[in-house]
Amino acid sequence: MSTVHEILSKLTLEGDHAVPPSAYATVRAYGNFDADRDAAALETAIKTKGVDEVTIVNILTNRSNEQRQDIAFAYQRRTKKELAAALKSALSGHLETVILGLLKTPPQYDASELKASMKVVYKTELEKDIISDTSGDFRKLMVALAKSYSPYDMLESIKKEVKGDLENAFINLVQCIQNKQLYFADRLYDSMKGKGTRDKILIRIMVSRSEVDMLKIKSEFKRKYGKSLYYFIQQDTKGDYQRALLNLCGGED
Repeated sequence: MSTVHEILSKLTLEGDHAVPPSAYATVRAYGNFDADRDAAALETAIKTKGVDEVTIVNILTNRSNEQRQDIAFAYQRRTKKELAAALKSALSGHLETVILGLLKTPPQYDASELKASMKVVYKTELEKDIISDTSGDFRKLMVALAKSYSPYDMLESIKKEVKGDLENAFINLVQCIQNKQLYFADRLYDSMKGKGTRDKILIRIMVSRSEVDMLKIKSEFKRKYGKSLYYFIQQDTKGDYQRALLNLCGGED
């Protein structure tokens, strides 16, 4: 069932195209933006003894993805080195994962997450992987899902490919995730409840949704769990990693 989970998780990375992309974002384009100035500041922060992680976090979590791409270009023009490679050498742990994720374009980030979880990037490889690992009605369903990245198309695919209890189970699951923000709120809660934190899931959602619908996710989270997402992140993380996640969260509700 892990394959199912990963496919459905990927499907929900799509934004809500009914509203402007930044309407519910917690990270927006930075005013008075200067890519060369940011690139110079990052170069200094990386070269500083012990690395100035605060500056790195404050710059990259407060710029839009498009602006981050401009910074990366300016950095490479300035230093003849790739920004991602420089940061990878300078940072470590969960903070490194967050920052490198922010430097990818949304399609690149989605592809890298799929590759990490499924060991494939392209749809044809995904179908081959599914066919080799599954059988029967379950195989037919998974192949059908690999061809359609819309939850609404998925319902039709499920109805065509499987019947009975499996059909009912998957239809119920898809209908649940059609409220994307509640789905992500639940995943965030699951990543932080109890002992320890499932950082991979936490990072993936915070990075991928910060410029899409994090405000709505925060609202669903507080409505269902009584306390804010900001509070939960404060309780479950620490240091510059925490600072980065809180910046992506967009402040206390």
